[in-house]
Amino acid sequence: MNKIMNKEVRLEEKIKEIIRRLKEAYPEAKIALNFKNPLQLLVATILSAQCTDERVNKVTAELFEKYKTAKDFAEAPLEELANAIKSTGFYQQKAKYIKEACKIIVEKYGGEVPRSMDELLELPGVARKTANIVLSNAYGIVEGIPVDTHVSRLSQRLGLVKSKDPVKIERELMEIVPKEEWFSFPYLLQAHGRAICTARKPKCEECFLKDLCDYYASLSQD
Repeated sequence: MNKIMNKEVRLEEKIKEIIRRLKEAYPEAKIALNFKNPLQLLVATILSAQCTDERVNKVTAELFEKYKTAKDFAEAPLEELANAIKSTGFYQQKAKYIKEACKIIVEKYGGEVPRSMDELLELPGVARKTANIVLSNAYGIVEGIPVDTHVSRLSQRLGLVKSKDPVKIERELMEIVPKEEWFSFPYLLQAHGRAICTARKPKCEECFLKDLCDYYASLSQD
């Protein structure tokens, strides 16, 4: 029992130090998607699946000029919408998700993006990551920690989680990350994931977290 408690204490202290260093390194860390309202954020987040935020921002710059309301998206011809988002990849499915989600938003919520996790999860193309991003950034409602590829990769490399499943990773992180840090935590990891802890060739020798990193420790043992 004591060993388990000590392990939990060590992990809690470790995460606090990781957050402290990340905040010092990336004081401006925030969501990279461009949006002006909850609907734009919802659409941009759906488009960001397996696509870079930079690419999404290029596409939405024109997209949001053409489609301004949920009704606009709901009534858009599917092929026209698909062609408008083609460069984000998986565009046929994404167009279908956006169109169907916006139909529900118009019919059930009067054209306004809903403000609860349960309601958002009922929308096509919306899982917990997207719902968390919309709730926290558009409405200031922080219910969890959005887990994207950066958050998943770094959480595993740092030894913060055991699971590889995004839903389970979120649950594990919520147990150790102080609740007041839930909003900023994913964006700090994203910033570090882009700058240092990249997917293919992480710059471990340059990393200011290497003394706290299980992945780096495993390299040292090889």
